[in-house]
Amino acid sequence: MDLLIAEPLEAEVLEWLDARHELFYAPKLMHDRQVFMDAWAQARAVMLPPQVAVDTRMLALAPRLRAIGRIVGGPENIDLPACTRSGIELVRCVDAAAPAEAEFMLGALLALLRPSPEEMGRVAGRELGTSTVGLIGMNSTARKIARLLQALGSRVIGYDPALHASDAQWSRWGVQPVGLRELFEHSHAVCVQLNYYSRYRGLLGERALPYCQRGQVLVSVSPLTLFDEDLLAELLQSGRMAAAWLDNVGPGPLEPGQPLHGVRGLLVTPRLASYTREARVRSAWGVARRIDEVLRTAPTTSRPGARRRTAPVGSSAPSAPAVKTPFAPPPLTPTPPPAASSAGRASLKPGVSAGPGASPASH
Repeated sequence: MDLLIAEPLEAEVLEWLDARHELFYAPKLMHDRQVFMDAWAQARAVMLPPQVAVDTRMLALAPRLRAIGRIVGGPENIDLPACTRSGIELVRCVDAAAPAEAEFMLGALLALLRPSPEEMGRVAGRELGTSTVGLIGMNSTARKIARLLQALGSRVIGYDPALHASDAQWSRWGVQPVGLRELFEHSHAVCVQLNYYSRYRGLLGERALPYCQRGQVLVSVSPLTLFDEDLLAELLQSGRMAAAWLDNVGPGPLEPGQPLHGVRGLLVTPRLASYTREARVRSAWGVARRIDEVLRTAPTTSRPGARRRTAPVGSSAPSAPAVKTPFAPPPLTPTPPPAASSAGRASLKPGVSAGPGASPASH
């Protein structure tokens, strides 16, 4: 088998891959762990949903594997060093969601800068055109939202731990580079879209968050692990930070006993920012084309040093499905994401809810 696809895929992309490679398409395969592992052991490339974790043990059970494709979600639960050691490429189209994320973050800023219904008459809102907005992480999403903010008249400052302040790109983007503490001190609003690496865990903690400008609002599409959760909860509860919208958070951090449980001014959504048909199609095509290149150029034999998976003695586990399994094209509209969770107020601002139908940016 060339390719295992274990998640829903747009029909046109699926047909394109099926015409070029022997594939097994089973978007619900994760419900049958044994069959999935049998198919995994034979695949040269896979396309996996974001909830599937890949570690060293999993890689050892796939001796012919050369590429792992991920259409949505990040690499947080994939052992990247182990993939590198094994010569396995993680294939993502990191820029595909940038337009969708930029629109979402702009809408979130506009919503958060207005008072909530219970605050009307006591607290005045703020316009983006007179605000300073700090961007943390200067990826494609940041550059797109910088252009949107500049068109509204906002002053835009930025920080990226991987980009020196003297780099000419800052002036090309029209963004003033500042230190992380200075960014929080001078921003009325902060957008966090930093690409996550383990070295950035807890980056937004004591060296930055306590210096936030009073009344500041924050929007993030980056993993929660970037933040010191206790400190973020303290700032929100005290009112020093007016509100935060976190779009990359699962249900765990909001459970009773966790720092963010019941915190005022906090809105949480499950990756809604990038959940548009356009973003998914762009990502699917980007991943599919790179997977096609890998399959056409990589050896068909097992990786050096890899061992084939063998069933235990007496095992009657089913073998992997035959290659070139017929498929029924999926609907072009992907399955909706899980319902969002909110902490504190169910509706942070007028017309903004935490459910899957939330539409902060016509999303």
